[in-house]
Amino acid sequence: MIILGIETSCDDTAISLVKGSGGLRRPRFQILAQVISSQTAAHASWGGVVPNLAKREHTKNLVPVLREALGKAKLIKGLTLHLGLKVKPWQIKVTPWGSKGIAFNAVKKILAREPELLEQFLEFIPTLAPPKIDAIAVTVGPGLEPALWTGINLARALALVWKKPVIPVNHLEGHIVSVLAPRGRLLGQGLKGRPWSIKFPALALIVSGGHTELVIMSDWLKYKIIGQTRDDAAGEAFDKVARLLDLPYPGGPAISELAKIYTNQGLPLGQGLKDSPWSLPRPMINSPDFDFSFSGLKTAVRYLLQKIPRTVLDGSQGLSLKIKIAADFQQAVVDVLLAKTAKALEKYRPKTLIVAGGVSANQSLRQQFGARLAADYPEVKLLLPTPSLSIDNATMIALAGYLRFYRGEALLPSLKAALLKAEGRLVLK
Repeated sequence: MIILGIETSCDDTAISLVKGSGGLRRPRFQILAQVISSQTAAHASWGGVVPNLAKREHTKNLVPVLREALGKAKLIKGLTLHLGLKVKPWQIKVTPWGSKGIAFNAVKKILAREPELLEQFLEFIPTLAPPKIDAIAVTVGPGLEPALWTGINLARALALVWKKPVIPVNHLEGHIVSVLAPRGRLLGQGLKGRPWSIKFPALALIVSGGHTELVIMSDWLKYKIIGQTRDDAAGEAFDKVARLLDLPYPGGPAISELAKIYTNQGLPLGQGLKDSPWSLPRPMINSPDFDFSFSGLKTAVRYLLQKIPRTVLDGSQGLSLKIKIAADFQQAVVDVLLAKTAKALEKYRPKTLIVAGGVSANQSLRQQFGARLAADYPEVKLLLPTPSLSIDNATMIALAGYLRFYRGEALLPSLKAALLKAEGRLVLK
C-alpha cells in the first residue's frame, strides 16, 4: 500500500510518499518521494521559530511541496495539466470532485482560514486524476498548533476530494519508527532496501528541539514514558546556547561544528573539558530517576560568559573560547543522555535501543552511543535513523501511518476527517 505523509508540526513543510508491505510483523518500506521545504531562513532573524510565521510559510509551501512529491513518485496523471492550462474545478468535465457543488463548497469551508492554500489547492488538485494512494497520514501533535492545522486541513481536503482515509499520527511516534526506513541515501526517485529490524522490548531515546524522552516499547505502538525533561529539551538548549555564543540559527549544527574543531585538536572523544576552568555541570546525571534537565546547563553557560569581558569575546581569543565552551556544552549534553540511557538499559534490559529526533543527527552523539553500547551492552542493538530522517520529515509520518493502518487504530474514514484536530501537547501513548 502507498501512504502519503504530511508533516507541519514546526518549521519544516514536508510531504512524502512511502510504499509499505509486510504488515506489522515484517514491515518493509520503499520511499517513493521525500520533499522538505525548510523555513530556517525565514526564522533565522528571530533566533527561533515564530508560530504564526511558520503557519504562513506552510500555507505558501504545502501545495508546491505536494506537487513535487507526487511528481517524484510518478503519481501525477493530469486531466488538463499537460496542456499547461489554468482551470477552475467547475470548468473540468471529468474531475475527481464528484458533485461540483458539495465537494467544492466543503473544500472552501475546510481551507477558509488559509486563503493562499485554498487558492493553490483549487488551481492544482482539480487538474489531477486521483493518485494511486491508499491513505493519508498527517501529524496532529505535538507541535505548534497554528502550524499543525495547516497540514491537518490539507489532509482533510485531500481526503474529501480523493476519497481516502486519514490517519492521525503522533510526531514523536514518527521519530521512533523513522529507523524502519531503508538505509542509504535518498536520491530523488525513491529509496528501497532492507530495513532495520526491531526486537522487543525496545528502549527509545527521543531527543529533539522540543522533546527529550525515554520510552519503553513492549511491542509495536505500545509505549510507556519512563523519563522526560523537566524544562528545556536538549535541542532547545542547543539553540539557546548558540544564541548566547552569537552563533547562527539553528544552534545544533553550529555548536557541533565548533565542537568538532576542538575535538580535531587532539582531545580524546568524550573527555570534554572536565579538568579545565571552563568545565560545565552535568545536570541530574546522578539522580535516581530517568528525567532530564537542560535549563540549568544553559544558565551555566550564560554565567560563564558573563565572567568573560566582552572585549575578550570579541577579540582574537574570542573564537578559541567559544570553541571550548561549545565543546564542553555538547559533551555535557551527551554525558547526561548516555548516563540516563545506560541506567534505563540496566533496569529494563531491552533488546533494542532506538535513538531518534533532530539531535540524533549529531555525529559526536552517534559515535559515543555506538562506542558505549559496543563496550558495555553488546547484546543490545542500536538503531539510529539516517541523518536525513533525524530531522522533522514526512517519511516518518507515513511509516507510522502504515503501522497504525494495520493496527486498525485511529483510522478515520474521509467523511469523518472533520474529527481531526491539532493537539499541541499530545502525549505519546
